[in-house]
Amino acid sequence: MSDNLQLAAFTCLFFTSCITAMPTTRINTNDRPVIGILTMIVTDEEMKPYGETYIPASYVKYIESGGSRVIPIRVTCSTEYYEDIFKKINGLLLIGGAADLVTSDFARVAKIFFNLAQKANDDGDVFPIWGTCYGMQQLSVLVAGENLLSKTTAENEAMPLNFTAEAYLSRLFQDFPADLMKAIAQEPLTGNFHHYGLTIKTFQENEKLNDFFTILSTNIADNGAHFVSTIEAKKYPFYGVQWHPEVNRFMWDSRKNFPHSFHAVKLSTLLAEFFVNEGRRSLHHFEHPEEEAKALIYNYTPVYAANFSAYEQVYFF
Repeated sequence: MSDNLQLAAFTCLFFTSCITAMPTTRINTNDRPVIGILTMIVTDEEMKPYGETYIPASYVKYIESGGSRVIPIRVTCSTEYYEDIFKKINGLLLIGGAADLVTSDFARVAKIFFNLAQKANDDGDVFPIWGTCYGMQQLSVLVAGENLLSKTTAENEAMPLNFTAEAYLSRLFQDFPADLMKAIAQEPLTGNFHHYGLTIKTFQENEKLNDFFTILSTNIADNGAHFVSTIEAKKYPFYGVQWHPEVNRFMWDSRKNFPHSFHAVKLSTLLAEFFVNEGRRSLHHFEHPEEEAKALIYNYTPVYAANFSAYEQVYFF
């Protein structure tokens, strides 16, 4: 064998040995995530014949589109139930709607999960929470310990986001394509359907909110109030949007200003995938497949509701 061939053989053997001997690190992920969605109490007379609590189907489709399954979590159960189901799901979605942010069943159950999630994350047990519209408002109350909302009406309006400098380094937006970030800042891609919110001034003057959350975007309400529109927790995988990303793909009432452009759909898609990917970091699971199957939303059929509600389809429980 020539010297060159011997050197080549030795080099190949050396690197093969190194590669074989090199330790591998495997990050555990959950490729069968299940996200819980908290139900709302039915208050509209037209909806009462169908059930006690509900979830608009757009939220279910939104989470499923990100690659997760969904479990409805009723707000009329015991604390023991919530403590048990917490160990079996991989994240929680707090939906939009209307209820008292302090005294309602929704607020009571949200607080239970919020406290469980904080403790779990502190212990290295990842559990993400997402709040949309009312859900983001609920997160603010849970952190501040009081209702600090004021009138920030933006009803049936699509808006661009006014990004803060922190948004570009945030977990939520840092991997978004530059052209999409530009579009979000210039085009009306976020559907707003709220009357109350957190003003920037109120947020900045509250030490608890400042310490817990980072503001990623703001907007201006009809009355000129500057309100917080996107937040993420500094220490925890908790996120909130005052706007509705789910409507971009899953609501179609022509009387509403639902953004349906290419960029609007892309924004909704990436946010759903982001939150579900956060859920994949949670290793909670059901012990028995039969129990899991029984809990999934597949056991329920959505009701066509466009003729008596603002939603095309609604799950009732």
